[in-house]
Amino acid sequence: MAFITSSRRGEFEIRESRSTPRGPRSRTLATFRELSDEVIEKARATAAKPPTADELRSAARRVGAAVARDPGDQAARELIAELGKGNEPDPGLRLMLLDLLADAAKPRSSGDARHSVAEWMAASPEERGRALVDLLLLADALPHGARLGKPLEFPPLKADRHANAVAS
Repeated sequence: MAFITSSRRGEFEIRESRSTPRGPRSRTLATFRELSDEVIEKARATAAKPPTADELRSAARRVGAAVARDPGDQAARELIAELGKGNEPDPGLRLMLLDLLADAAKPRSSGDARHSVAEWMAASPEERGRALVDLLLLADALPHGARLGKPLEFPPLKADRHANAVAS
Protein backbone atom coordinates (compact mmCIF):
# COMPACT_ATOMS: atom_id res chain seq x y z
CA MET A 1 0.00 0.00 0.00
CA ALA A 2 1.41 3.39 -1.03
CA PHE A 3 1.16 6.58 0.98
CA ILE A 4 2.72 10.05 0.94
CA THR A 5 4.50 11.67 3.85
CA SER A 6 6.51 14.86 4.31
CA SER A 7 10.24 14.76 5.00
CA ARG A 8 12.37 17.05 7.15
CA ARG A 9 13.82 18.89 4.13
CA GLY A 10 10.44 20.19 2.96
CA GLU A 11 10.10 17.43 0.40
CA PHE A 12 7.54 14.68 0.17
CA GLU A 13 8.02 10.96 -0.21
CA ILE A 14 5.86 8.34 -1.84
CA ARG A 15 6.32 5.30 0.36
CA GLU A 16 5.07 1.73 0.22
CA SER A 17 4.38 -0.35 3.31
CA ARG A 18 4.60 -4.12 3.46
CA SER A 19 4.52 -6.85 6.05
CA THR A 20 7.67 -8.81 6.81
CA PRO A 21 8.40 -11.56 9.34
CA ARG A 22 10.04 -8.89 11.51
CA GLY A 23 7.01 -6.58 11.33
CA PRO A 24 5.78 -3.81 9.05
CA ARG A 25 8.34 -2.00 6.91
CA SER A 26 8.14 0.82 4.40
CA ARG A 27 10.40 1.90 1.59
CA THR A 28 10.63 5.11 -0.41
CA LEU A 29 9.40 4.83 -4.01
CA ALA A 30 10.06 8.46 -5.00
CA THR A 31 10.90 11.83 -3.47
CA PHE A 32 9.49 15.12 -4.79
CA ARG A 33 8.71 18.77 -4.16
CA GLU A 34 5.94 18.83 -6.77
CA LEU A 35 4.10 15.67 -7.79
CA SER A 36 4.53 15.38 -11.56
CA ASP A 37 3.76 12.68 -14.11
CA GLU A 38 7.45 11.66 -14.09
CA VAL A 39 7.41 11.17 -10.29
CA ILE A 40 4.19 9.17 -10.54
CA GLU A 41 5.67 6.91 -13.23
CA LYS A 42 8.85 6.38 -11.19
CA ALA A 43 6.81 5.42 -8.12
CA ARG A 44 4.52 3.13 -10.12
CA ALA A 45 7.51 1.42 -11.76
CA THR A 46 9.18 0.57 -8.43
CA ALA A 47 6.05 -0.30 -6.41
CA ALA A 48 5.15 -3.91 -5.68
CA LYS A 49 1.47 -2.97 -5.97
CA PRO A 50 1.38 0.16 -8.20
CA PRO A 51 -1.14 2.81 -7.12
CA THR A 52 -3.05 4.71 -9.79
CA ALA A 53 -2.03 8.22 -10.73
CA ASP A 54 -5.33 9.57 -9.36
CA GLU A 55 -4.73 7.85 -6.00
CA LEU A 56 -1.29 9.44 -5.75
CA ARG A 57 -2.60 12.90 -6.67
CA SER A 58 -5.36 12.64 -4.06
CA ALA A 59 -2.89 11.48 -1.39
CA ALA A 60 -0.53 14.35 -2.26
CA ARG A 61 -3.31 16.92 -1.94
CA ARG A 62 -4.35 15.46 1.44
CA VAL A 63 -0.85 16.04 2.88
CA GLY A 64 -0.52 19.49 1.29
CA ALA A 65 2.00 18.62 -1.42
CA ALA A 66 2.10 20.60 -4.64
CA VAL A 67 0.61 18.74 -7.59
CA ALA A 68 1.67 19.62 -11.13
CA ARG A 69 -1.04 20.77 -13.46
CA ASP A 70 -2.53 18.30 -15.86
CA PRO A 71 -0.61 18.53 -19.17
CA GLY A 72 -3.85 19.04 -21.12
CA ASP A 73 -4.91 21.89 -18.86
CA GLN A 74 -1.46 23.47 -19.10
CA ALA A 75 -1.51 23.26 -22.90
CA ALA A 76 -5.00 24.80 -22.96
CA ARG A 77 -3.83 27.68 -20.74
CA GLU A 78 -0.85 28.31 -23.01
CA LEU A 79 -3.04 28.23 -26.14
CA ILE A 80 -5.53 30.63 -24.57
CA ALA A 81 -2.67 32.97 -23.63
CA GLU A 82 -1.32 32.91 -27.20
CA LEU A 83 -4.79 33.52 -28.66
CA GLY A 84 -5.20 36.41 -26.22
CA LYS A 85 -1.99 37.94 -27.59
CA GLY A 86 -3.39 37.72 -31.11
CA ASN A 87 -1.30 34.73 -32.21
CA GLU A 88 -3.43 32.24 -34.13
CA PRO A 89 -2.57 28.72 -35.29
CA ASP A 90 -2.39 28.05 -39.03
CA PRO A 91 -5.71 27.08 -40.66
CA GLY A 92 -4.97 23.33 -40.74
CA LEU A 93 -4.14 23.20 -37.03
CA ARG A 94 -7.11 25.43 -36.24
CA LEU A 95 -9.47 23.06 -38.06
CA MET A 96 -8.02 20.03 -36.30
CA LEU A 97 -8.28 21.76 -32.93
CA LEU A 98 -11.92 22.70 -33.49
CA ASP A 99 -12.76 19.15 -34.61
CA LEU A 100 -11.02 17.59 -31.62
CA LEU A 101 -12.69 19.97 -29.16
CA ALA A 102 -16.10 19.24 -30.71
CA ASP A 103 -15.43 15.49 -30.45
CA ALA A 104 -14.04 15.64 -26.90
CA ALA A 105 -17.37 14.71 -25.29
CA LYS A 106 -18.00 11.85 -27.70
CA PRO A 107 -16.60 8.35 -27.17
CA ARG A 108 -13.39 7.88 -29.11
CA SER A 109 -12.98 5.18 -31.73
CA SER A 110 -9.56 3.59 -32.15
CA GLY A 111 -9.64 4.02 -35.94
CA ASP A 112 -10.23 7.78 -35.92
CA ALA A 113 -7.41 9.22 -38.03
CA ARG A 114 -7.74 12.73 -36.58
CA HIS A 115 -7.08 11.48 -33.07
CA SER A 116 -4.21 9.30 -34.26
CA VAL A 117 -2.51 12.25 -35.92
CA ALA A 118 -3.19 14.50 -32.94
CA GLU A 119 -1.40 12.11 -30.58
CA TRP A 120 1.81 12.41 -32.63
CA MET A 121 1.75 16.19 -33.18
CA ALA A 122 4.12 16.95 -30.30
CA ALA A 123 5.96 13.62 -30.10
CA SER A 124 9.67 13.91 -29.50
CA PRO A 125 12.16 12.48 -31.99
CA GLU A 126 12.95 9.73 -29.45
CA GLU A 127 9.27 8.70 -29.26
CA ARG A 128 8.97 8.72 -33.04
CA GLY A 129 12.18 6.69 -33.33
CA ARG A 130 10.93 4.05 -30.85
CA ALA A 131 7.65 3.79 -32.77
CA LEU A 132 9.53 3.37 -36.05
CA VAL A 133 11.73 0.62 -34.59
CA ASP A 134 8.60 -1.15 -33.27
CA LEU A 135 6.98 -0.87 -36.70
CA LEU A 136 10.07 -2.25 -38.45
CA LEU A 137 10.27 -5.15 -35.99
CA LEU A 138 6.60 -5.88 -36.66
CA ALA A 139 7.21 -5.86 -40.41
CA ASP A 140 10.09 -8.31 -39.95
CA ALA A 141 7.84 -10.61 -37.93
CA LEU A 142 5.11 -10.81 -40.57
CA PRO A 143 4.99 -14.12 -42.46
CA HIS A 144 6.53 -14.13 -45.91
CA GLY A 145 4.38 -16.90 -47.39
CA ALA A 146 5.11 -17.90 -50.98
CA ARG A 147 6.94 -14.64 -51.64
CA LEU A 148 10.17 -15.82 -50.02
CA GLY A 149 13.04 -15.12 -52.40
CA LYS A 150 10.85 -13.31 -54.95
CA PRO A 151 10.86 -9.55 -55.50
CA LEU A 152 7.82 -7.52 -54.47
CA GLU A 153 5.31 -6.99 -57.24
CA PHE A 154 2.52 -4.48 -57.25
CA PRO A 155 -0.70 -4.79 -59.24
CA PRO A 156 -0.58 -2.88 -62.53
CA LEU A 157 -2.48 0.37 -62.84
CA LYS A 158 -4.84 0.59 -65.78
CA ALA A 159 -3.95 3.50 -68.04
CA ASP A 160 -7.57 4.56 -68.67
CA ARG A 161 -8.35 4.65 -64.92
CA HIS A 162 -5.37 6.84 -64.25
CA ALA A 163 -6.25 9.19 -67.12
CA ASN A 164 -9.80 9.59 -65.80
CA ALA A 165 -8.52 10.37 -62.33
CA VAL A 166 -6.13 13.02 -63.67
CA ALA A 167 -8.79 14.60 -65.89
CA SER A 168 -11.31 15.04 -63.07
